[in-house]
Amino acid sequence: MSSRRDFMKKSAATIAAFTIVPRFVLGGRGYVAPSDQLTKGVIGVGSMGRNHFPYGDTRVVAVCDVDQNHLKKAVEMVGKGVKTFTDYRELIQLPEVDIVHIATPPHWHGLMAADAARAGKDIWCEKPMTRTIGEGKRVVEAVQQHGRIFRLNTWFRFEDIFYGMGTPVKPIKKLVESGMLGWPLKVTVGRGTGYDWKFYWVGKTSLDPMPVPQELDYNMWLGPAPYRPYNPHRVHGTFRGYWDYDGGGLGDMGQHYMDPIQYFLGKDNTSPVSVEIDAPQQHTDAVGTWRRITYTYDDGCQIILDGEGKEENIPYIEGPNGKLYPGFRSDIPDLQRKLAAFPDPEPQVTDFVEAVKNRKKFALNEENGHRSCTLVNMGLAALRLGRSLKFDPVKQEFIQDEAANRLVYQPMRSDWTLV
Repeated sequence: MSSRRDFMKKSAATIAAFTIVPRFVLGGRGYVAPSDQLTKGVIGVGSMGRNHFPYGDTRVVAVCDVDQNHLKKAVEMVGKGVKTFTDYRELIQLPEVDIVHIATPPHWHGLMAADAARAGKDIWCEKPMTRTIGEGKRVVEAVQQHGRIFRLNTWFRFEDIFYGMGTPVKPIKKLVESGMLGWPLKVTVGRGTGYDWKFYWVGKTSLDPMPVPQELDYNMWLGPAPYRPYNPHRVHGTFRGYWDYDGGGLGDMGQHYMDPIQYFLGKDNTSPVSVEIDAPQQHTDAVGTWRRITYTYDDGCQIILDGEGKEENIPYIEGPNGKLYPGFRSDIPDLQRKLAAFPDPEPQVTDFVEAVKNRKKFALNEENGHRSCTLVNMGLAALRLGRSLKFDPVKQEFIQDEAANRLVYQPMRSDWTLV
């Protein structure tokens, strides 16, 4: 396989031949050539990628996957005119693609997002945004340097009912901003407040090597991840149980659960200063479970991840002046009437198609998405090392902990690199 760096260098002349401005801009504001639709190239067309083929006024024109069975299903859904690839680096060079949707396992997210930005594509990325803190920093740099629009695909900060709270996040943010609960606040996320950590996403500690199926390019599936012999439990639906590719239930659900917390606490531009863990010793390859993870910000606010879920009837948010329970119940008398007197939160750009057309930053973008993903990756680093950690939210690195900082920028296999 040719190196990623050589591949991108050989493609530089091709990239230069095309504008990195979306095609619709060329015809003037509001014009989309040739069919009044933005076009998408989808990388990773397993169930998640295929489920998102339809989105607003967009059309899928290219798909990429390292599994021929996935590609076959994608073509059946989209139609024979769709272009197919097994190497994402070819898809992102297509001039007819406006948006690249990344629906691969997380160990690919950072590389693909940064390369897509450099190729002049706007990006829709599945969660978690990146598998490491360092990869997230590089994606932010690439997206902003090349003027791209980025969407991270978890939506609870701006729409839908937020799990056990029985309400969208908007009134929760309004309550926090009103000051009625006081400050600092403690937020507890677990079964007792309506959240499931999906601890069935654990790895197996002893996997027998097995022959690679003919339809799968396993070397490309691994990509930047360390080489390990093939076993079907490593790939597709069960990859989340292995550190090399994801982070178990925390990797799967952490950004869904914690991104809205960063939003309503007003922490979109910062990170906690410490993470404490209570967990069994983790295996070096297979992700295990944990009992409790506690994040603390410099102002005393805390996020508690409750893995045991033994407590019932506990508050979701607790402050010195009041509590908020699941179902948007509170111990503050006449809460709804009092809340009506306060202004609504600032409006957000929540239509990705319109964000791309008008070059407006999406509600959940590369910056705040990176910060909420940092919560996930701080927790995973502490779990892997088996100890609590101190963090510098400005430098975005762990404090006086060489082993922890090696997890910020993890080496990539072979010739893969994220610069």
